[in-house]
Amino acid sequence: MKRLHFIPNTKSLFLIAACLIVVASGRTAPPVPAELTDKQFWSLSKDLSEEDGFFRSDNLLSNETSFQYVIPELLKTAKQGRVYLGVGPEQNFTYIAALKPAMAFIIDIRHGNLDVHLMYKALFELSKDRAEFVSRLFSRKRPDGLTATSTAAEIFDAYLKAEGSKEIYEENLRAVEDVLIKKHGLPLTAGDLDGLRWALSNYYQFGPSINYGSSLSVNVPPTIVGATGGYGFGSNGVTYASLMTSDDGTGQYRSYLGSEEKFAFIKDLEARNLVVPVVGDFSGNKAIRAVADYLKGVGGMVSAFYLSNVEQFLFQDGKWNRFCSSVATIPIDEASMFIRSGRGRSRFGGSVQNSSTTNMLLDLAPCLEKR
Repeated sequence: MKRLHFIPNTKSLFLIAACLIVVASGRTAPPVPAELTDKQFWSLSKDLSEEDGFFRSDNLLSNETSFQYVIPELLKTAKQGRVYLGVGPEQNFTYIAALKPAMAFIIDIRHGNLDVHLMYKALFELSKDRAEFVSRLFSRKRPDGLTATSTAAEIFDAYLKAEGSKEIYEENLRAVEDVLIKKHGLPLTAGDLDGLRWALSNYYQFGPSINYGSSLSVNVPPTIVGATGGYGFGSNGVTYASLMTSDDGTGQYRSYLGSEEKFAFIKDLEARNLVVPVVGDFSGNKAIRAVADYLKGVGGMVSAFYLSNVEQFLFQDGKWNRFCSSVATIPIDEASMFIRSGRGRSRFGGSVQNSSTTNMLLDLAPCLEKR
């Protein structure tokens, strides 16, 4: 059993060496599927999901400035070709592009996050390259001169100067709905359609300058989004453009829009229905355990579990032990890693602006004892 203690001091992401017991197994299980049919994809998402929950934000993008900083260290231990677990919106794509898993599950308490990932699924399918993807995401005409070799900075510099187009937005929304409903036959509800419109309309309205608090500052989300509001929303000055053009602290640009190769990997995984969004509460009794049971059935081993800062709320609400009990069911070994967000000086790449000096002592070893 391995334990990791650390005391962080500024806003950053920390990589937690998986303090979970190695799962010894002498049998060979069937591999995770190479692809899922549309029906299998939808059934799996629904079967693994819990009832819709709520959070104060609609979380249309991350506000974690140093989310890439863990990647160099992550790649030294976590193995590619396994299964990735995550929470939230687009930052998962960057971790997936780095880890190159065989399959991914995105578990979030809000149904709105599932709809955001369905939107992304359609946009990846509709877009032949990064520049077209950004055009569709933000409903802006593609600027001249962008190619497969354009950097993320060049792409976003160009789109930051472009005006949003209502006509392009309406065309994109119809295209997204057609891909999901007509092509793939997904039985989306009226609420799902509201969720798709909410997400795409805000990306159109605010463009690449959208930040964590943009949407709820001026708009009221539909019920299915699951955003309660009522709090201030910190963006830390972080926009979609700044997230995609940031580096890992060592000068490497690892965002999922940093290269055509990274984009193509996500596009292919989505095309094979292997990025599965799930509605689930980390402290609930179903979603994480159901994903774990599914993975055991197909011989899947988790490479990394991205937690964001969900643990903060689990501790505040007295639900940490419930989460640990569920985590203890996940198939992992000594190479499996946790990725978390907290407050503290980055251990993996440099300082982060807009920091605080809150100290923490965290030991995930109690999760082991639930096994």
